[in-house]
Amino acid sequence: MEDASAKTPRPRNTPLKQDENPVAETAGKKPKRAKKESAASGKHEKLLQTIGVICTFVSIFLLFSFVSYLINWFDDRSSDDIFSNLTFQRILSDSQVVANNMGGRAGAALSAFFIKQGFGIGAFFMVIWLFFVGIRYTLKYSIRPLLRSFLVFICMMVWLSVALGFLFKNTSLSILGGVVGYELSAWLEGFIGKMGLVALLLVTFICFLILAYNLSLYKLKDKVQKGVSSLGSDLAGTAKNTSAQPGDKHNLEQYAVDEKEEELLLNKPIPDAPPVVVETPKTVETQLAENVFEITPPFQKETPSPKAKAKEDVEFTVETPTMAAPVETTPGKEEPAVPDPAVIPAPQIHNGLDIPFDPRAELSTFQLPGLDLLDDYGDGTVNINKEELETNKNRILETLGNYGIQIDKIKATIGPTVTLYEIIPAPGVRISRIKSLEDDIALSLSALGIRIIAPIPGKGTIGIEVPNQKPEIVGMKAVLASEKFAKSSFELPFGIGKNIQNEVFVADLAKMPHILMAGATGQGKSVGLNAIIASLLYKKHPSELKFVMVDPKKVELTLFSRIERHYLAKLPDSEEAIITDTSKVVRTLKSLNIEMDARYDLLKDAQVRNIKEYNTKFIERKLNPLEGHRFLPYIVLVVDEFADLIMTAGKEIEVPIARLAQLARAIGIHLIIATQRPSVNIITGIIKANFPARVAFRVTSKIDSRTILDQGGADQLIGRGDLLLSTGNDLIRLQCAFLDTHEVERITSFIGSQRGFLEPYALPECADEENNLAANEMDPSERDEFFEDAARVIVLAQQGSTSLIQRKLKLGYNRAGRIIDQLEAAGIVGPFEGSKAREVKIGSEMALEQFLKDLYSKDRQTEL
Repeated sequence: MEDASAKTPRPRNTPLKQDENPVAETAGKKPKRAKKESAASGKHEKLLQTIGVICTFVSIFLLFSFVSYLINWFDDRSSDDIFSNLTFQRILSDSQVVANNMGGRAGAALSAFFIKQGFGIGAFFMVIWLFFVGIRYTLKYSIRPLLRSFLVFICMMVWLSVALGFLFKNTSLSILGGVVGYELSAWLEGFIGKMGLVALLLVTFICFLILAYNLSLYKLKDKVQKGVSSLGSDLAGTAKNTSAQPGDKHNLEQYAVDEKEEELLLNKPIPDAPPVVVETPKTVETQLAENVFEITPPFQKETPSPKAKAKEDVEFTVETPTMAAPVETTPGKEEPAVPDPAVIPAPQIHNGLDIPFDPRAELSTFQLPGLDLLDDYGDGTVNINKEELETNKNRILETLGNYGIQIDKIKATIGPTVTLYEIIPAPGVRISRIKSLEDDIALSLSALGIRIIAPIPGKGTIGIEVPNQKPEIVGMKAVLASEKFAKSSFELPFGIGKNIQNEVFVADLAKMPHILMAGATGQGKSVGLNAIIASLLYKKHPSELKFVMVDPKKVELTLFSRIERHYLAKLPDSEEAIITDTSKVVRTLKSLNIEMDARYDLLKDAQVRNIKEYNTKFIERKLNPLEGHRFLPYIVLVVDEFADLIMTAGKEIEVPIARLAQLARAIGIHLIIATQRPSVNIITGIIKANFPARVAFRVTSKIDSRTILDQGGADQLIGRGDLLLSTGNDLIRLQCAFLDTHEVERITSFIGSQRGFLEPYALPECADEENNLAANEMDPSERDEFFEDAARVIVLAQQGSTSLIQRKLKLGYNRAGRIIDQLEAAGIVGPFEGSKAREVKIGSEMALEQFLKDLYSKDRQTEL
């Protein structure tokens, strides 16, 4: 006897117990409601496909009939009149009626009705629309939105019929406008006259272009003005760098409305079908509405299991974000390398207090580089591979289904190199279960590396980032030409690339305020540095921005030496603009600290809090230059390989950099530090604490990723410019813009060919404090008892190192270090040279004995 409670249905709103499993209970039988939904959906799909096939056949039949009618009409006008007056019943029943038409008697009659008695050749628009309907319902492929195209074709058919009826009135070609066009044009001509009818046709045509195809008269006017001005400039021989106003964005709102209406018509249930609780369409449909694709692929199998049934209810949406309209620019032409002094205008003299100070006056003829200096890698649009999307989606769902994880919805956002699949798990699914399947999903997709974001911050979804099979190249030209960069109001704007929504990412270096960039060798770190520097060069005047470039590798930043007299800053006695010597790096950093302290004194006297307020006061003549006030340009310190500096100089490099990172934001000194060795002894806690903005390219281990970003993810990047940007709270995945070496050469050559400042921007002088002590500052009585022995060991080995003294004399490190300092003070070894051994200044043991005798005699004379 069965338990009565087993047959009693559970109330609708009663929650399930922990041990209850509705899937297990219904695994052996299929719900009746699901059968009815599946039957109704299948009936709906068959009806739509039948309608599509009929529409396709009718459109092709009418096309051949209309074309045949137009070809034979002039030679067979008598039979055409017959077909115009006959009824369809007579045409179908009377076999004596002969038609010279590819569609037979029916084709001739329909052609005479729609073309001659109707709208003329405008009737072809009806054929095209029927073909669109057939393709949409048969192949599930939308060439154009049906409702929108119907309205557009109706308007075009009526307008063309009236226009042709007016043009070919009372001629042998009057058939082109049809009877409808002839009658309407005749009525309008009698109502408003010929001139009024011509004006009406012209006005309606322009209004149609504005409403249907977003014709912008403003944009047309601007293009005409730019063409005229460009022609005038070429004739006059001038070289001006003009930038066009950004184009209007394409308005796709009407497309979205039409697509939504069509989707409602397509998915509208049949009245006889039972009500459906959850809409689960079983067809593949693609629609375009503001670049949003909704795809519901079929998941039906011959014997659906409970897991397969869960897959059938998944809604799949693919989003491709809109691209901002690029800003067209007309770059300026290069000036001669050595301009005529008589042509150069004299700099503006700022003597009057009523004249605002102009920091650009000294280089008033300077032109910012143009976009023609950069290579074009495409317009930045994303090519959608629907087959790849479907395959990846099916594999993700299959992998999750194998582990009993059900998904309610999945959406894909396509980027230039990575596609983000956002999934919404069914209620009761733990996020940790999906996170643990990262390697299984990567195996099923055969992907280079995937990254699971569980959950996505600010969204109730879980993200799975999958690399595209054919990644797109993001060109630097597309980034700099974007409206977002061109209209940026940031103090130090830079565009480093595009995010996963294919949108240009623009940030403000002044607010970051420093960037720590790390990644393995060959993953795009140097290209990222060049992209940031190029962005600043395209935005800032030489009087407003200065770079201090440190390149221990001596090859990465050498191209920027051409802009030394425009954008670079260096020590007064330095010969090279790009700093490569470690000792000069230490001096430069100390000089920047002196500059920082001096600027803070200026801000204190001016009673302002940051460099922006200070420069505003100075431009408005509220600060007196005779009291030491001056216009303060932004200074950006760029270090290409930070690990080499730490290894050679250690604390001498870390301490001044940490001090600059802590204090220099307010006075306009910002740091960009890059390294290919993201280890904890290079990126120390002091460095990480003062660099909240971090850029991580691909690394080899999760430990390196955590060292850079304090979390994993950088080890799962795909390389070639794929990066993660952390700004403290958000972690953004970007594709770095590609900037090749020859593009950098063009930019620097263009800037270097123009007139610059007489001298590069000079940093404050800094004393050369080497790690040596003068001989007269060493007390001879404080020499160690192993001083002579250590000197003999050093001279015999011809290698001045502390570790050698430790090993040979069996001393501790501190004592050996003091002895090596005493040897340096005595002049036996040279100063500290980083990772190299100290220079031994005495060549033989005999020379050493003579040197020691002279040293001791000199010490005795000093005591006397």
